[in-house]
Amino acid sequence: MKTSSDPARVGGVERKVVLVTRRTRLEELVVRHNTLAQAKFYVEHLGADFGDYLVENEAYARSLRITVQTLEGWGRYQMLDRSMLSNFVFSPSDIVVALGQDGLVANTMKYLDGQPLIGLNPEPGRWDGILLPFEPKDLPQVLPEVAQDRRAVKAVTMAQAQMSDGQTLRAVNDLFIGPRSHTSALYELSYGDQSEFQSSSGLIVSTGLGSTAWIKSVVTGSVAIARSMGIIGSKGQPFNYEPLPWDTSTLEFAVREPFPSRASQTNLVYGRFGREEPLRIRSRMPDSGVIFSDGIEADYLRFTAGMEATISLSPVQGKLVC
Repeated sequence: MKTSSDPARVGGVERKVVLVTRRTRLEELVVRHNTLAQAKFYVEHLGADFGDYLVENEAYARSLRITVQTLEGWGRYQMLDRSMLSNFVFSPSDIVVALGQDGLVANTMKYLDGQPLIGLNPEPGRWDGILLPFEPKDLPQVLPEVAQDRRAVKAVTMAQAQMSDGQTLRAVNDLFIGPRSHTSALYELSYGDQSEFQSSSGLIVSTGLGSTAWIKSVVTGSVAIARSMGIIGSKGQPFNYEPLPWDTSTLEFAVREPFPSRASQTNLVYGRFGREEPLRIRSRMPDSGVIFSDGIEADYLRFTAGMEATISLSPVQGKLVC
């Protein structure tokens, strides 16, 4: 029986650990092609190194074994595949561990309500791991400190899309608002006291954590094109994009490829906004409009004609153990 001095029990309550895992590239291929032999044939037929898939798979399996061994000694724990995140209900006292790449940590965080999240890097030689400060071998030391609130956490600001039908979607890195395919996004954008009809390939709304990712490429590309055309600066002049801090109190948006016409304007193409001035977008897309976050296209909200989305700071911040 566990005692009150046990690190897994705080205030008389045993803290369960939820371990979030993901399939490796090899496992995904086997699911798609039914057998390992067929997966190997497919990869080698494309001229790729199948041995690298095997190395990555074994490294992840080894890290998983080390992690599970620690959790078996800890007490209550549950394993959860990333595909089940959207349907899983976390307890307020849960400690969450994500074993995988940065994307797994981000995708896990947006479903949490302030529970501490520990990112484990399964293969440091392969993944840089900005959101993965620990390895599985560190877990026996880190876990008790987290359970007793003796470990520092880094606050991470999240964005939130609130739909007119009541649905919500959070984002740790960014939100995409636009068409499902390569068609035009049609919508009305309201920013501050300005509003206009637009036609574009969609909008990106970025958090501080995501400000070094998708939106950076959008802004950098726009500036590079303008310089190459001689519109601003000189060609080849370096452009220093300043990212926002992870716990920023603002979000920034950028419109991708805005198209000017008699029916669409291009004045509101970039901006920053805070909690008191959300971004509002009303869809004019008959059936192809969607909103998804952090690059997970399969987990989207329908955004069809007449629906309105209010984009704002999420009232919940992520807590990444560091």
